[in-house]
Amino acid sequence: MIRVLVVDDHPVVRSGLAGMLSVEDDLEVVGEAADGQEAVALAASLRPDVVLMDLRMPVLDGVAATAGIVGTGPRVVVLTTYDTDADILRAVEAGATGYLLKDTPRAELVAGVRAAARGETVLAPSVATRLVSSVRSSAERPSAREAEVLTLVALGRSNAQVGRELSITEATVKTHLIRAFAKLGVADRTAAVTVARERGWIA
Repeated sequence: MIRVLVVDDHPVVRSGLAGMLSVEDDLEVVGEAADGQEAVALAASLRPDVVLMDLRMPVLDGVAATAGIVGTGPRVVVLTTYDTDADILRAVEAGATGYLLKDTPRAELVAGVRAAARGETVLAPSVATRLVSSVRSSAERPSAREAEVLTLVALGRSNAQVGRELSITEATVKTHLIRAFAKLGVADRTAAVTVARERGWIA
């Protein structure tokens, strides 16, 4: 029997997931948590095999809760509506065994829970694609200076203002931006900031 803890801040979602999993002969929902802090506490006391973890929750988010649970026994599978590069990477780096989306078909979700219990990595197809792309582009991450320039651009600074704050010439600022644009595959400042945030390059 695979023991499952369901974590989501929406009661209807929790109930739906619990009901969906409970009809399976080899799955038992041993608890439900409404936020990350409760999830960490219940994982410690209930000792589930798998934790289905939402990402965006009050008190303690899913990434922080995942970091607090992994290593104590349970496998954590993130189940969320969000599939941005930054969210995926943060969850994986925190130790999540899997990353599935809430529109995952029932059969695939159940199979994912079973696979996670066996210690296998479980990824939604779109998530797997993003992770592969992220790994490929890791060699193309911005330099520390390019990241600084992008951060200031995100704050609305002009090239001249960025140059003054970083004590570099305006021409050098443009050079850093052009290199960052090339790495991000974009053609303007607005797109650069948007994509850089999605990839987790800047806050």
